Amino acid sequence: MQTPINKYGIPSVSIFEYTKIIGLENIEFGRNIIIDDFVFIYAKKGIKIGNNVHIASFTSITGGEYFTMEDFSGLSSGVRIFTGSEDFQEWGFGNPTIDEKYRNTKRAPIHIGKFCVIGANSVILPGVTVGEGATVGAGSVVSKNLEPWGIYIGNRKIGDRDKSGVLENYNKFLLENIITTN
Repeated sequence: MQTPINKYGIPSVSIFEYTKIIGLENIEFGRNIIIDDFVFIYAKKGIKIGNNVHIASFTSITGGEYFTMEDFSGLSSGVRIFTGSEDFQEWGFGNPTIDEKYRNTKRAPIHIGKFCVIGANSVILPGVTVGEGATVGAGSVVSKNLEPWGIYIGNRKIGDRDKSGVLENYNKFLLENIITTN
């Protein structure tokens, strides 16, 4: 297993060698973050990554709008966060090689709440809020807001997470980490 390095010199953030970040000045990092190899982050506008966050290999965060990821959340391998996308249903055509006035680009912030897990190869589209504690199954395409503490495949809720169990475990974590740091 490859050892993380501090490629960009960010305190308390482990970033592997083959990670690419553009717009570093637009990103606010928390503590105890791991960003694996082959992650691509393009921060045209602000990105905020909370504490104890993991971003797995082959994930990308792009689109030109704001993105927030709260504490204790994770993006599994291959996740795509698109804060901007092309809408070809109406008048727009083309791609970034032509002027924006000919394209029907939709941009909107994405917010991922505390304790969320986004499954491998999932796609989160512009304007989505993933509520606290929600989990998204592998291979999902999320185009609508997800309510807190739900288990989702795409936009369809298939169950509920054990909120009280997660929060009880979180309180144990806090207690143990307060004791060991003093």
